[in-house]
Amino acid sequence: MDFSKLYRPSALNSYQFIALTGLIMSGGAHLILRYFVHRMPEGFTWLYLCWAGLYVVGSLLNLFGKPSDGGHHHHH
Repeated sequence: MDFSKLYRPSALNSYQFIALTGLIMSGGAHLILRYFVHRMPEGFTWLYLCWAGLYVVGSLLNLFGKPSDGGHHHHH
């Protein structure tokens, strides 16, 4: 099992990439809302659970999924 698929940017699948991007953007929004707007929307922190769930699903697909033979391309 290649655990570098969990942290190496070039090995992440789309789900993992979207989850990490969402986590970073939500973290930035959290800081802006907390320190500049001085209020947080109700339920905002649930976003972190959603991003974590998406990352876990993407990681499981990346680690245990079988690569398909056609219909995709690789970025090198």
